[in-house]
Amino acid sequence: MTFARDERFALVDSMAEYGPDAPTLCGQWTNRDLAAHLIVRERRLDASPGLFVGALAGYLERIRKETATRPWSRLLDEVRSGPPAWSPMHWVDNQVNMGEMFVHHEDVRRAHEGWKPRVLTSERQDALWGLARKVGRLSYRRSPVSVVLERPSGEQVTVRKVGDRRVILRGEPAELALHAFGRNQVLVETDGSAADVEAVMSLERGF
Repeated sequence: MTFARDERFALVDSMAEYGPDAPTLCGQWTNRDLAAHLIVRERRLDASPGLFVGALAGYLERIRKETATRPWSRLLDEVRSGPPAWSPMHWVDNQVNMGEMFVHHEDVRRAHEGWKPRVLTSERQDALWGLARKVGRLSYRRSPVSVVLERPSGEQVTVRKVGDRRVILRGEPAELALHAFGRNQVLVETDGSAADVEAVMSLERGF
């Protein structure tokens, strides 16, 4: 079982636990909205370009809203089954969906009081470290100061290099990846001047 597949099943289990109308960390989206988004992303090749092309975003949103009207049980089944064999995503599922499924699973979990980070294997933290490094170079590209990610082992990577000032973000790779994806419900420590930390933490992250 791949990391992406495990997270997909766990995501569906969490959605089922909280129900279709429960909030997520994706703005105003409920679990139903998020499920519809995942289905359209993987199954509607005519609409999914709207994720990247602004002119097509309206069509994508219309299809997503139509999809969200399906019975809740059907939405869960379609998310669980993943991209069909005719979808290009089917053949590269772990590569393109590991981050998607992990982040959205945490979007479902961390929208509720009392959430705690899950315990992940070292192999999966390593995979998320790679993801944090990759996404961080995009997410912090507008930072006015250098940004360094540091995991508990002390390993560091500079994801934004500018000038002599820097901010260090410390945490487990899972937390750093979530922060890079624009989530604030994370356990991350910071090191830097108060003004520089504020500048980095207030960035519009993600892409």
